[in-house]
Amino acid sequence: MFESLPESKPDAILALMERFRGDTRAHKVDLGVGIYKDANGNTPVLAAVKQAEKLLLESQDTKAYVGPIGSRPFCDAMINQVFGANAKTDRIRAAQSTGGTGALRILADLIKSTRPDAAIWVSDPTWPNHVPILNAAGIEMKHYPYYDAQKCEVSFDAMMSALKSATDGDIVLLHGCCHNPTGADLLLDQWQQVADLCESKSLFPFFDMAYQGFGDGLDEDAASIRLFADKLPELVVAASCSKNLGLYRERTGAALLLAADTAQADRALGQLSVVIRSNYSMPPDHGANTTNLVMTTDSLNKQWREELEGMRSRMVRQRSAFAEAMRKRTNSDKFDYIAHQKGMFSRLPLSTSQIESLRDVNGIYLVGDGRINVAGLPEENMDALADAIASVL
Repeated sequence: MFESLPESKPDAILALMERFRGDTRAHKVDLGVGIYKDANGNTPVLAAVKQAEKLLLESQDTKAYVGPIGSRPFCDAMINQVFGANAKTDRIRAAQSTGGTGALRILADLIKSTRPDAAIWVSDPTWPNHVPILNAAGIEMKHYPYYDAQKCEVSFDAMMSALKSATDGDIVLLHGCCHNPTGADLLLDQWQQVADLCESKSLFPFFDMAYQGFGDGLDEDAASIRLFADKLPELVVAASCSKNLGLYRERTGAALLLAADTAQADRALGQLSVVIRSNYSMPPDHGANTTNLVMTTDSLNKQWREELEGMRSRMVRQRSAFAEAMRKRTNSDKFDYIAHQKGMFSRLPLSTSQIESLRDVNGIYLVGDGRINVAGLPEENMDALADAIASVL
């Protein structure tokens, strides 16, 4: 059976991880892998999460299945986090998922079953894994321009022009905040224009919310989704707890949906349950229950928000420090945009040969499109990093 299988194409980011691990140089720098890192280069377990896990272990009295929809308290907590404490929840439903990636897939499967002929419009560029996930769901994919690599900003006019050409009823995949890989986000008035366009053309918004809290804050980062929810009858959101709670390996996320009325919301959740059952049957329990404790226990929630703000603030400082270091070395404002972008990622205007030179000569690892993980920028050796980058320009 297996002799006819072709060789698989290795994932570029995973391959970069392996190459970095095998590099024995002490001064090597990892700017490629998309996980938060502290000043010591570690991805810590948050103190609020540790405390919640202790409480969970002391109180948990069963390991029985949780059902396809998962933990109801967790789902309620995620609805509150994404849509806000004052949201009218009669039209909103949620299902626990295997991370934000799992939410993307089950929502894509649901959409394919309800709008089989619709295409999904994806930003160019986008997170690379969006493509295989949506392809696996069998949805026709189209692209809208998003980022001007010369100006290092959103190509909003080009984006709107492309979406105006979409067929009524098509789906639009939108990064709710902290666009991956560019770090360039829409302004609130631009979000309003996209929402108006979705309303006029009956386009269906599909939000990927992977970095809530990493941009401007938990509520601020959800402003795009809440604006759309106030204006439009339907949308879906794939939300992740990997980044803002550091629960990467626990695979904790939620698939959220807003429907036109209560009956449609219940029907959609029922069908989503069927999709989940046919994919992985039921989600894992530990991360969701831990998250619920963090979000619903006042002392833990306060502690988590302080830790999250610490992570966010650190990345803001790293952006400013890197932009300043590059300004001094290039005697230009070419890299000033880094300081104004949001979240964990930005793109450097480097060629393939320059990226390879940084890796081979300097031990600096970044993705082939120039994407850098801002959290991986070294605090003590920022000048050395800037010198290396300036040397290949």
